[in-house]
Amino acid sequence: MLNIGNVSFQNRWIMAPMAGITNLPFRLMVKRLGAALVTTEMVSAIGLGQGHGKTRRYLQSADEEKPLSVQLFGSGPESMARAAQVAVEAGADLIDINMGCPVRKVAKTGSGAAMLDHPERVAAVVQAVRLACPVPLTVKIRAGWCPERPAAVEIARIIEDCGADAVTVHPRFATQRYTGHADWGIIQEVKAAVCIPVVGNGDVFQAEDALRMRRETGCDGVMIGRGAVGNPWIFAQAIDLDEGRPPREPGLDERRVHILEHYRLLRKAVGEHRAPYMMRGLLLRYTKGLRFSHRFRENITRIKDDDTLFAMMDEYFGLLKEESTP
Repeated sequence: MLNIGNVSFQNRWIMAPMAGITNLPFRLMVKRLGAALVTTEMVSAIGLGQGHGKTRRYLQSADEEKPLSVQLFGSGPESMARAAQVAVEAGADLIDINMGCPVRKVAKTGSGAAMLDHPERVAAVVQAVRLACPVPLTVKIRAGWCPERPAAVEIARIIEDCGADAVTVHPRFATQRYTGHADWGIIQEVKAAVCIPVVGNGDVFQAEDALRMRRETGCDGVMIGRGAVGNPWIFAQAIDLDEGRPPREPGLDERRVHILEHYRLLRKAVGEHRAPYMMRGLLLRYTKGLRFSHRFRENITRIKDDDTLFAMMDEYFGLLKEESTP
């Protein structure tokens, strides 16, 4: 099994933090399907330290999702240390530092993947957070800012030397964003260079990919991002494969119940007015690849309240069941 610091996990399959996705309702749903660890959306250290109400809402959690990791971004050692303290006081079981986000509005502040070009800043931030943080500390990195400046091995060693308990490696460069292929060989290089646990991330879209990443790289855990958004069952399927069972595909009834439960949790978290609009994007992902999904997706903007959502779900899943009945 996977251990990070003094926290032990039931398996090795981890949900990646994703902006606009890994809110409390989503985290609860993937936790129920077997994710060993879930992480908040990326949280601004400055906003958290200054007590911004909107920023603090990212820390909303529930006992059912424990253990919970809170991911922080920022470039100042003092502000990051203070934010880690606030997050732990709010119930974080682990703290994760984001050094991989390639988005311009984050990188232009010197945060996220921009830190990979500044090893001295990496060391200062990790040391400061480590001193302030009584729970396990992890750091998520990329291969480097650009192919001309590979940095993963150097940065991982610094992270280990400064007291972090684990490192997650997304083996694309920041300039690639999410294009091209993730070079899993970089994960293998980091694993060979450090003694702390290494979590691999990138291009895991099927349960088989998760197990193959472990075999090919030797990584201790696998973080799944985009592959879990439309198929949260990927965690249960990875557990099946890892334990020698064929991966189970969810039936139509199970899919429908899952979607409606996700909506119920979302409605509870954000209210009856926002939830239908937020659910539109999730439904696009949940129905991708299913039969007749183009019909459903063409009408997605009709969803404005509970009644339209339930009516469209009944109509679409009713059609799927009719077609699947011999």
